[in-house]
Amino acid sequence: MPESKVRKSVTNRRRRERGSAAALKSPTSRRWVPPVFITVGLLGVAWLVTYYISSTTGSTVPLLTDLGDWNILIGMGLMASSFVIATLWR
Repeated sequence: MPESKVRKSVTNRRRRERGSAAALKSPTSRRWVPPVFITVGLLGVAWLVTYYISSTTGSTVPLLTDLGDWNILIGMGLMASSFVIATLWR
């Protein structure tokens, strides 16, 4: 049985898809992303742990006592920003 002919629109669409995939590639290396998002995430965890330990033991850390409950927002914000940075990794 003879094979059917390939339509021009299908071949043109495939060529365009190949060209657009090459255009979407990132021109720069993103090797900096994993160390940065791990560092920022661990910094957020360390901030929260330090705040929690200093508030339960009664010891005073000058910056942490001045910020009060904003420390929770800072720690959570650092951890959330690490997830945002992680989306940049390819």
